[in-house]
Amino acid sequence: MQQNRNQEARGFTLIELLIVIAIVTILAVVVVVALNPAELLRQARDSNRVSDLATLRSAIALYLADVVNPNLASSSYGYSSCYLSTYAGNGTASSGCGVFVTVGQGNGGQNASFTLANYRKADATGWIPINFNVISSGAPFGNLPVDPRNDYLFYYAYAATTTNLTFEIDAKMESSKYGFNNGLGGDVVSNDGGDSTSTYEVGNAAGLAL
Repeated sequence: MQQNRNQEARGFTLIELLIVIAIVTILAVVVVVALNPAELLRQARDSNRVSDLATLRSAIALYLADVVNPNLASSSYGYSSCYLSTYAGNGTASSGCGVFVTVGQGNGGQNASFTLANYRKADATGWIPINFNVISSGAPFGNLPVDPRNDYLFYYAYAATTTNLTFEIDAKMESSKYGFNNGLGGDVVSNDGGDSTSTYEVGNAAGLAL
C-alpha cells in the first residue's frame, strides 16, 4: 500500500517538464507568427488614421455649412499649397497634394504652422489653416488630429481650391489590411473614390484629385 501511495504522489520528471516547456514554447511561437503583433499595431494605427480623416472631413463640412464667408487656406500660402500635419515636414509650397509621395522628404508641401507649440491648434494657426473656433457651436475638437506616427514617412496632407470651396485630406496606410491590395478590394485605399493607389483620400473634391 505504501509503495502505491508513493507512486501516486510522484511528480513530473525533468524530462517531462522539458517536454511540456518545449510544447508551450512551440505553441507560443505559432500564436505569435499567426497573430503578427507588428501587423496588428500597423492596423491599429491605420484604423486611427481612417477615424481621424472622418473627423476632419466632418469638421470641415460643418465649417462650410455654418460659416458665412469660409476660408479654407492660409493668407500666407493660399490655395496653391499642400499643408502637412508633421512639423518635421515643412518644405516649399507645392501645387496641391499631387506630390504627396515625396512631400514628407522635404521635396514639397507646406505646413501652415511654423512652431511646435501651435501646429495642432484649431484656430487657423495649426497645420490645417481653418479657424474652426468660429463655428457657431464651437470647434468640434480641442486639437487638430495628426498621424499616429507623424514623421517624414507617415503624416496627413490637406489641400483645397477656391472652386466651390472643395478640399481633400490624405493619409498613408501602412498595414496590408488597409493599404492598397492591387485592386482585389477589401482595403480602404481602393474604395475611397480617389485618384491615388498609395494614399487614403477623403473630402468633397470631385475625384479627390487635388
